[in-house]
Amino acid sequence: MDDVQELRTELTAAPQQHEGDRIQGGAYVLELTADWIVTRASENIHRLLGQSHVTLIDEPLGDFVHAQPLHDLRNLFSRLSGSTGVARAYRVRLTDNSELFDVAFQHCEERVIIEAVPSPEGRLGEALSAIGGLAAGLSREKGLTLLDAAARRMRALTAFDRVTLMVGSDKATSSRTGVPFRVGANSSLSDDLPALVPDTQAESVSLFPREDRDSAASGALLRAPTADQIEELIDRGFAATMRVPVLMDGEAVGEFRLAHTKPRSPNFELHAAAELFAQLFAMRLEIDRLKSGG
Repeated sequence: MDDVQELRTELTAAPQQHEGDRIQGGAYVLELTADWIVTRASENIHRLLGQSHVTLIDEPLGDFVHAQPLHDLRNLFSRLSGSTGVARAYRVRLTDNSELFDVAFQHCEERVIIEAVPSPEGRLGEALSAIGGLAAGLSREKGLTLLDAAARRMRALTAFDRVTLMVGSDKATSSRTGVPFRVGANSSLSDDLPALVPDTQAESVSLFPREDRDSAASGALLRAPTADQIEELIDRGFAATMRVPVLMDGEAVGEFRLAHTKPRSPNFELHAAAELFAQLFAMRLEIDRLKSGG
């Protein structure tokens, strides 16, 4: 009995990692100070930088990546200063490894969060180049037909099985023929899901140090869903999801919610394209509201 009580005491005293302090499988994350000193790293970071996550802590990122990509990333990031947005760089070679990565970085609670995923195959800019034509078709629409048109075009852009657009109490859904999701499965999801969940079955990866209570990693695009959120997604038959807010003057007035029946690879370019389309839709929505006096 004493042994059991002792074990319970040890478990209670041991530092517990918050569920939001994990990254999804297939992605890598670094948390940096404003001077780009590494304060946390995902425990799979050796596959990205060739160095143990333990080695990186409290060291300058520049000690582990090539000077030119680091210079380019810092220049791009400097233009993001004061913004709450996400900057992205594509087809980046960080080390002597020949593999290319797409990188997303942002300010989170006075820290810098860097996420990296393998660059997808295919032509760079393909998704972004499609936005102009898709957005142009919205100019003829208004009211609920505008929402319907936007949901259809977001599905065409991203190739997800279902797209649900919610703006206030209004909702529009576009689904691939034969998609098995039940009615309302998208719109009834939790509001705090990560922006991207490429594979609900993928194992998440811990961040090191695990007991950091001041972590900003909960703001990462690819932070791991909680156990309850994964259960929620699987219950709906979602193998992959993406969330894209509709913003007006920096305030969210709606959201695109995307769902797919099969896992997908994490794709920062596609997410950037979806965000840009959502911005253009928001502009068209505002024009429509001004014309209708709403």
